[in-house]
Amino acid sequence: MAERLGQLKIPKEMKLIIAFAAIFLMECSLGNVKIINEKEFTEILSNVAKGWNEGNAAFASQYFDDNAVYEEPPGNQLYKGRKEIFEFFGGEDGFDIPMKMEWHNIAFNEEKQIGFGEYTFAMKSQYHGIVVMKFQNGKIVKWREYQYKSKESWDD
Repeated sequence: MAERLGQLKIPKEMKLIIAFAAIFLMECSLGNVKIINEKEFTEILSNVAKGWNEGNAAFASQYFDDNAVYEEPPGNQLYKGRKEIFEFFGGEDGFDIPMKMEWHNIAFNEEKQIGFGEYTFAMKSQYHGIVVMKFQNGKIVKWREYQYKSKESWDD
């Protein structure tokens, strides 16, 4: 029997089908990783700001991974997971005071999936700051912001 199997001829069409199936299976296992580009990064930041500006915590938090970490070191703010971030953004009930978020300068390293943005944020007080974001599978997994209270406009 082993001798006969060694002599088995596989038609060319069957070899192509097997090769395509193998490539397809490899793509499926690799295809779960979403890589964003600079345009998508800009859209995500715009939409996070839009969610805050409209008091829509669900819209803003949808761009964060289920296990994302949002922090302002050293320990000023620390929220773990999209649920905590959603609540921090106002949750279902929102805030009595509107939020105002404006991005000024942004940059994105597509290869490392790391982005930066300078911003002005206002609610009870106004802050100017910078945030560093790490992305995996198209979602923010790490948000680390550094901000300073300021009464001055961005241009001052």
